Amino acid sequence: MKRLQRLSSAIALTALMATTVVPAFTGPAQAATLSGGFDVGPGGFQGNFNPLAATGGFTWLSVYFEPLVTYDEKLEKVVGQLASSYEVSSDQLAYTFTLADAKWHDGKPFTAKDAKFTIELAKNAKTGSVLAARLNAVSSVEAKDDKTLVIKLSAPSASLMDTLTKVMMLPEHALSQIPADQLAKNSWWSTAPIGTGPFKFSKYVTDQYVELVANTDYRGGKPALEKIINRYFANPAAAIAALRAGEIQFTYVDSNDLKAFNDNKDFRVIEGNSFVVNYLGFNHDSPIWKDIRVRQAVMYAINRDAIIQSLYGGAAEPANCAYVADKVVPKGIETYAYDPEKAKQLLKEAGWDEINGNKPITLLTYYTTPLAANVMAAVQAMLAQVGINVTPRAVDTPTYNSIVLNHTPDVAQFQMVYAGLQNGPDPGSINVGLNEKQIPPAGPNVARVRMQVLTAALDAALGETDAAKRDARYQDVCKVMNKELPWGPLWVAKRYGVASAKLKDFIWTPAPGGGPYQAHPEKWAIAE
Repeated sequence: MKRLQRLSSAIALTALMATTVVPAFTGPAQAATLSGGFDVGPGGFQGNFNPLAATGGFTWLSVYFEPLVTYDEKLEKVVGQLASSYEVSSDQLAYTFTLADAKWHDGKPFTAKDAKFTIELAKNAKTGSVLAARLNAVSSVEAKDDKTLVIKLSAPSASLMDTLTKVMMLPEHALSQIPADQLAKNSWWSTAPIGTGPFKFSKYVTDQYVELVANTDYRGGKPALEKIINRYFANPAAAIAALRAGEIQFTYVDSNDLKAFNDNKDFRVIEGNSFVVNYLGFNHDSPIWKDIRVRQAVMYAINRDAIIQSLYGGAAEPANCAYVADKVVPKGIETYAYDPEKAKQLLKEAGWDEINGNKPITLLTYYTTPLAANVMAAVQAMLAQVGINVTPRAVDTPTYNSIVLNHTPDVAQFQMVYAGLQNGPDPGSINVGLNEKQIPPAGPNVARVRMQVLTAALDAALGETDAAKRDARYQDVCKVMNKELPWGPLWVAKRYGVASAKLKDFIWTPAPGGGPYQAHPEKWAIAE
């Protein structure tokens, strides 16, 4: 039995930043209250209270919801949260979890029936679950007794544990009477959600903040803080202004915001690998991308190194497939070095003037930060130099999802996307964005990639349970991506957060989607 520890620039762009006026915050405040801009940054968005539908924001959600297992704070291994231990059968088709003694925020016990109920909800696409496709291999879930849960698979899946870190446990007694197709938009999520975490829901003031209060009966001990507040901001600049003014104690920042905090003893800058590959997604339902020479031209037209240096300040690494980690990137793959003349020649050979010519191409993104706007402007200018006319459109995350995940999409709205997808800690995470079996509504393959050779490589990697062979399988995935270019991979950037120096025992990890991971919110405190 494997024991688990519990707990869980065009180049030379000039970026003009408008002065942001932040009104005084009139919400609750006290010495034992931590306020933060937890939803500022990629993937997070206000009003997202439903962990089944969450593609980000787990930094906040995991303060009051908890999964069976989670990552440690270094994102190196899976450890226990609501499961105290687990064992895997020799054929790797059965996972048996022993559950910890825990209570829901309303005092009722957390049992294996709740875990079974939650996983079945997560498997059901009708609930709006973004995890359904990742749980396809789960054939059955059984609550053997109150403390024992057995998950059986139809085929071995080395990525199951990674997926389970994102399945936040939900109370059967509170949700069982809500029809599956009505669950996603039910008011319960924003009015009376119940979890097992160290803080419990208190109130939501629309478009202003969410307040949580200490769960004094938490199994990990009474939290040091009395309240945690998630402040909502129109943009990162407003959150940064609030942080500098002392109104909040934490927020996510872009690399170009760091100069305001470096060498400032009043703040602590936290840096880490984002594990997110940023890419240009070619909508494969649009005929303009059918010729691989067009996709190759896009890659050669973009000076990624210049963007990384001038806009990211060097805080990113170019990606030539979905990965940048040495162990899963094979030697000798094409690096697509900046070569606009080659791009023009490829477009000429492909007959670009007849395929599309100078017709505008919508480039859709959910990234709305000043850094992202500058990146989009640089990409637009570079592509224009070779004859590809893109028009950037930045929208909020819910709008983006409603467009790209639509079962009957309007291709004209997103012929190309600028997006990001996690490629770690488990490399299998990338599968949902590239496997042809994950095309909406089955999954979030928003670019509608249909490449049998890529799907075969992904399936082989996901099914490889021999750790010694798994990296080689993902190198095969990288080779196919690099050659066939289902996406135009750009880079993997570092990610940053800034916390007040007054915070004690505060853990924030720049995890993809915000986590989850072992953050120990019950230990967070503020020095007087």
